[in-house]
Amino acid sequence: MNRITTDKIVLASGNAGKVREINKLLSEHGIEVIPQTEFAIPEAVEDGLTFVENALKKARHAAKLTGLPAIADDSGIEVDALNKRPGIYSARYSGEGATDAKNNEKMLNELKDASEEKRTARYWCVMVYLENENDPTPIITQGTLEGKIMTAPRGEGGFGYDPVFWLPEQNCTAAELSLEEKNKISHRAIALNALAKKLTAN
Repeated sequence: MNRITTDKIVLASGNAGKVREINKLLSEHGIEVIPQTEFAIPEAVEDGLTFVENALKKARHAAKLTGLPAIADDSGIEVDALNKRPGIYSARYSGEGATDAKNNEKMLNELKDASEEKRTARYWCVMVYLENENDPTPIITQGTLEGKIMTAPRGEGGFGYDPVFWLPEQNCTAAELSLEEKNKISHRAIALNALAKKLTAN
């Protein structure tokens, strides 16, 4: 059954990189979303202990304040040598005032003595769709992308940890991929495509 009952869906994110990627992917399925920044909605408090909890909190927050269905994602990176950190804390890994550059710098410093075989990592993404803030049956999908952490950043594209995330099969970092290339393989693309199929299934 097609779950979409309106032509307006709010995207519970103000991250420009995420908004660009998500809109590009969903538009291929005929789904248009409006970033929550257009409604002047403040960011939700992400105090959950899992990607699923945080994605649900963000979607519920956006749906409540706009009265619209909401899509939210929570994503991050797990590094095996760091005991799966930073995980749900990926965006604020370097502390207050965290930026992509500071987060990458902290990760490279923590891994400076790690051997190549211990630098394995993976991106995680959980996507959630709620018809309203009290939707009892949210649609939840997830995707992962395996790689390794570099010893220095490379590439100008992407965002987050993309400049230090090496993709062996592509022989480049995620930041060296074009948006079109990234949207074919990324953790977010996998989760979003699965979500879009469930939303548009008849």
